[in-house]
Amino acid sequence: MNDRVIIFDTTLRDGEQALPASLSEREKLQIALMLERLGVDVIEAGFPVSSPGDFKSVQLIAREIKNATVCGLSRALEKDIDACGEALSVADNFRIHTFIATSDIHVDTKLRKSQDEVVEMAVHAIKHARRYTSDVEFSCEDAGRTHIDYLCRMVEAAIHAGATTVNIPDTVGYTIPSEFGGIVDALFNRVPNIDKAIISVHCHNDLGLAVANSLAAVQAGARQVECTVNGVGERAGNCSLEEIVMTLKTREQLLKLQTGIKTNEISKASKLVSQLCNMPVQANKAIVGANAFSHSSGIHQDGVLKGQNTYEIMTPESVGINKNVLNLTSRSGRHVIKHRLGELGYKDDEFDLDAVYASFLRLADKKGQVFDYDLEALLFFNQQKHEDAFYSLTYLHATSGQNIIPSATVTIQAGNRSITQTSIGNGPVDAAYNAIIAAIDGDDLEIVDFKLDSKGEGADALAQVSLIVEYKHRRFNGIGLATDIVEAGVKAFIFVLNNMYLADQIDQQKQEKIAGV
Repeated sequence: MNDRVIIFDTTLRDGEQALPASLSEREKLQIALMLERLGVDVIEAGFPVSSPGDFKSVQLIAREIKNATVCGLSRALEKDIDACGEALSVADNFRIHTFIATSDIHVDTKLRKSQDEVVEMAVHAIKHARRYTSDVEFSCEDAGRTHIDYLCRMVEAAIHAGATTVNIPDTVGYTIPSEFGGIVDALFNRVPNIDKAIISVHCHNDLGLAVANSLAAVQAGARQVECTVNGVGERAGNCSLEEIVMTLKTREQLLKLQTGIKTNEISKASKLVSQLCNMPVQANKAIVGANAFSHSSGIHQDGVLKGQNTYEIMTPESVGINKNVLNLTSRSGRHVIKHRLGELGYKDDEFDLDAVYASFLRLADKKGQVFDYDLEALLFFNQQKHEDAFYSLTYLHATSGQNIIPSATVTIQAGNRSITQTSIGNGPVDAAYNAIIAAIDGDDLEIVDFKLDSKGEGADALAQVSLIVEYKHRRFNGIGLATDIVEAGVKAFIFVLNNMYLADQIDQQKQEKIAGV
C-alpha cells in the first residue's frame, strides 16, 4: 500500500464557515498561497454556490494556485456542481467534492428520502461532476453514525459511478479511534472495488479525538486526511493539520507514512490563520502554542540543557519557530530588515520592503528596540492594508482621564473628501468610534465584538485590536496594530470600513449585471 498520505486542507471552507465574520477575497487568497507554500496537496477553497462572494473567491484562488489541486464543495445537486465547475474551470488542476448524508438520522430526518433514493442521488451527482473533471471526491456525510452495511453499499456505488476519492467523515465527532479505524478497516475488507479510489477521512473534534481518529483511519488504510490549520472549524473544530502532520513525521519509523508538508512553514501558517481568522491559539496547543516548546519545571530545564531530546520529541526549528534573539533599532538599515525577514522564512516577493521598513522606523522611534515578533507583526499588518483603500486615517486626537469626559477628534479621508468629527464616549476608543460613525453617517452598522491583544512582551508591546462589525446583516472583521490602543482601535475600524466599502461595490456590480446595465 502507498505510504504517502495526501493532506487535504479545508481551512477556507469548513474552517472559514465557522468564523464570527467572513474573510475577504484577499484574505482567503493570502491563506491559499500560504497553504500552497506549506505543501498542501488539495486546497478546498470554498462552497461556490453558497454566495457570489464565495464563488468569486474560489475562482480567484483557482486562478492563482499552481502547485496544489484546488477543490470546491457541492451538495449532490446539479446547480451546486455546475457552480463548482464554472468557478474552478480557470485552474490548472481542480477537484469537485460532492456529498450527501448517509446516516439513518440524516436520511430520515433531514433528507426524508429512502436509502435507495439517496444512493441514486449520489451516483447522479458523481456522474454529473465527471462532466467537468475526472478528479471527483464523494463524501458520505455522518459516516461515523452510518450502518456499516449501507456505508459499504454507498462507497461501492460511488466508486463505480466514477469517484476517485471517497471521504468517510466523522461529521459530529462521535466515534472513538478503535471504532473509527474499524469502520475504515471494514470498508477495505468488504467493498470489492475499494482499490479503485483513495479513501479519505474528515474528523471533527467534538470529543477531542479528531487527530486520534484520523490517525487510526490512516493506520487502517486511508490515504487522505482532511484537516485545517490550528484545527479551526465547526463547533469544536476539525483535525488539526499541524498535529496530524507532525505525528506522522515524528513517528515515521513506526507508522511508515509520509506527507509532502514542509513542516518548517507550519508556525508561519498557524500565525497567519490565527491573525486573519481572529482566533487566538491557546498557549498549550500542541505544536504551535506559545508553550509548546517551553519548559517551566526545574528538572525539565536541567534535562533540556543537558540534552534537548530529553524532554523535546521535536525541535522548534522543525516547525519554523525561531528564538527571539535579535533586536533592531532605528539605526538598522533596509538590508538588515530584509536579511532578518529572510532568516524568519519570508521570501523577498512576500513583502514590500519599503512599506515594512517605513513602519519599522516609526515603531523603532516609539519603542527603541524592535524584536522578531514585532517585525512579523508589522509584516502581517502591512500585508493587510487595502491597496486601493477608500477610507484612511489622517488625524486622531483623544483625551481621557479621571473626572474627564473622554472625547476624540478624528479626520478620515473618504475618497476625495476629508471629514473631521469630534465626539464623546464611555472611553477614548468609544469616543473615537462615535466620531467615525458620525463622520460616515454609519448609524446602520453595529460593533459586535472588540478584542485587545498584545503582540510581543513587556509594557511597550504592540497593541492589536480585532474588531467585528455587523452591516447589512453581514459581519466584517478588521485588525489594527499600533503602540497606542486608541490608534490600534481606530485602524481596525478603518480596515472594517474598507471591507464594507468593497462589499458594497461587489453588490452594486452584481445588481447592475442582473439589471443588464
